[in-house]
Amino acid sequence: MSTSATPRPLDHLVLPTADLGIARERLSALGFTVAPIGVHPFGTENACVYLSDGTFLEPLVVGDAAKADEAVATKNVFVARDRQFRVRNGEEGLSAIVFGTEDADADHKTFVDAGVSAGDRLDFSRPFKDASGKADMASFRLAFAAETDAPDAFFFTCERANVPQVDRSALQAHANGAKRLASIIACVDDPASHARFFEAVANAPALPAANGVLQVILPNAAIELVDPAAFKADTGLGAPAGNLRLVAIVFGVASLTQTNKILRANVIEFDHRDNRLIVPAAPGQGAIFIFEEL
Repeated sequence: MSTSATPRPLDHLVLPTADLGIARERLSALGFTVAPIGVHPFGTENACVYLSDGTFLEPLVVGDAAKADEAVATKNVFVARDRQFRVRNGEEGLSAIVFGTEDADADHKTFVDAGVSAGDRLDFSRPFKDASGKADMASFRLAFAAETDAPDAFFFTCERANVPQVDRSALQAHANGAKRLASIIACVDDPASHARFFEAVANAPALPAANGVLQVILPNAAIELVDPAAFKADTGLGAPAGNLRLVAIVFGVASLTQTNKILRANVIEFDHRDNRLIVPAAPGQGAIFIFEEL
């Protein structure tokens, strides 16, 4: 971890899914507004959920298998790690945490020097369209990191080389009242053994918290590493043991009553526990969703 730079902010989360139609239906039933489909030049497609804090969810499918095959063959880390996740875990889940950056080249060097690089940098552009149909081109530069003994999760920084001049306000308004991504929960048998890695990728200290939780505080969110037993005690839900797995997303909402009403109206299974609404993972959702009031 560099002592001179600030912690990297959360940018977005990648959620592999089998079908964007199912993902759109599920996320809409959860009370989210879902953006139009975005097509990558290397075979994957997304339909994002944008939050008003600037973060977003990226449900991801393989839309063009031939292009994806070509991308893997040319060592495109994004597509290769997505494929690895699907082969190991199936078509649904939470595969990656993405940090914001202003210099992906510097991040790549940092990851290489720290021994955590997952492969070559990636530059790409794709069309972007807002809710009104206004279009622009978005360009990105990515730098990747991963742990060799944690094949079910990867991490990267995302430099927005060209930011579309489009209005996202309609896409950031959600019926469930969601305003921000508050935290991401990762399960692993020994959280402390991953401290050095998270300090390198987040450029933030990994600090012990209550009940053996290891917490990485970002400028706009937190990453919590917990063991499966503690996670089940907290949420009532099981989580895989062994390798590091990204299992849950905590959303900050304007009103828990409003969120509760939406979930009930759309017949979404959830548990109301300790001032949180906990929704088990489902097709098109990938991870456990936890809603808490801001």
